[in-house]
Amino acid sequence: MAKKTKKQIERDEQIYQLTTLVAGDFSLQEVLDKLAEAAVKIVGVKACSIRLLDAQTNDLKMRSTYGLSEEYRSKGVVSKNDTVIKAAFAGEAVILDDMRVDDRVKYKQATIREGLVSQLTVAMQFRNKPIGVLRLYSPKPKQFDEDDINLARAVASQCATAITNAKLYAEAIEGARMAEQMRLAGLIQRRMIPEKAPRIQGLDIAATYIPCFEVGGDFYDFMQISDTRLAITIADVIGKGMPAALMMSWFRGAIRAYTDGFRQVLETVGTVEGERNSDVRTVARIKDAIHQFNRMAYNECRDGEFVTLFYATIDSKEKTITYCNCGHEPAVLIRDGNITALQTGGLVLGVDPEAEYKIETVSLKENDCLLFYTDGLIDTVNFDGELWGRESMLNIARKFTANSADHMVRNILGYRRRFAGLASQIDDTSLIALKVDKINHITDLHDADS
Repeated sequence: MAKKTKKQIERDEQIYQLTTLVAGDFSLQEVLDKLAEAAVKIVGVKACSIRLLDAQTNDLKMRSTYGLSEEYRSKGVVSKNDTVIKAAFAGEAVILDDMRVDDRVKYKQATIREGLVSQLTVAMQFRNKPIGVLRLYSPKPKQFDEDDINLARAVASQCATAITNAKLYAEAIEGARMAEQMRLAGLIQRRMIPEKAPRIQGLDIAATYIPCFEVGGDFYDFMQISDTRLAITIADVIGKGMPAALMMSWFRGAIRAYTDGFRQVLETVGTVEGERNSDVRTVARIKDAIHQFNRMAYNECRDGEFVTLFYATIDSKEKTITYCNCGHEPAVLIRDGNITALQTGGLVLGVDPEAEYKIETVSLKENDCLLFYTDGLIDTVNFDGELWGRESMLNIARKFTANSADHMVRNILGYRRRFAGLASQIDDTSLIALKVDKINHITDLHDADS
């Protein structure tokens, strides 16, 4: 094996020194500037430039230079389609012996004013994809030799590594920042979900919300209209992540504003004599509210976006529920083990601004149970891809109609958890259980939480 010359040993040491720059405690700009300077001094040329590819414009932007004037730096655009750049990106080390007369040079006059003659161009690559070029310039006609080409490639490689590391680090920082923002958004969103169900004589209510991600599109709310009347809303903004969460926040605010306005009217002028939760005035108010919600959703939703909503008012004294189902999973009434789906209503909100909606009033009896939920509850799948489904949920609910609303909610979730195991889910879960005139809470020792 041939013994290395002193010059080769010095080059090897110089290349090694280049690698330490990338690992040092420097910013990306500092690393590129030091690499450009080192390349000039090691090869013994006049100047060096480092350009990075802009994927949007297909131009190569000047990122660092050494030994070049500001006038030359800003002489004009260098395109990805430039002949020399295309050859470099194809893997060649492109040598121009005399830039003053070479037809491949676009800015000959700027080159002459700068005092440049020879040029060597090599590509910077990451994972076999070009990300920029490194150029060395000589003030006199020079045939760059193999050692110069190897050195230029080594510097280009270190530049590519430094650039890639900086991008990955920036992405990691941005990812951590976004994760923290999502966490905070999730905390704020969960504040919008009632911490506990309201206490109204004659009604036993329990509810839960389980987000699939930090933020989501599910929500439910309770708004007390009078001593005996309660508005319940449960909705699902179709979508995931931040857009759905923002839409949910806006929609929840709209519903709250309407319902709170209705409550203030009752507080100010009092309930109209003879007015009931089931009479035409209540029906008219709910129908008007749904039409307003639909028009607002239509104005705010974009293609593929819409809102499902179940809106109801319940009167514990009159024992009625007056509701409208806008494309949502039907709430269910469980009475003596029999199931009645509350399906009256119309389309999802946000699709047709002129859609018509129907309102229905259903009488309630002591020990009736109402379940309101979003599709995330029943669309749970296990590792075998099997769907838990609505019937499974209802079969569990029937077992606990004699128990408290809270007991029913916990057991529905407990049996669902048994079914799903550790299989990940892709949708939020919201569930409300309401029981009428519940007095004694019977404990079943064989429930899912035991």
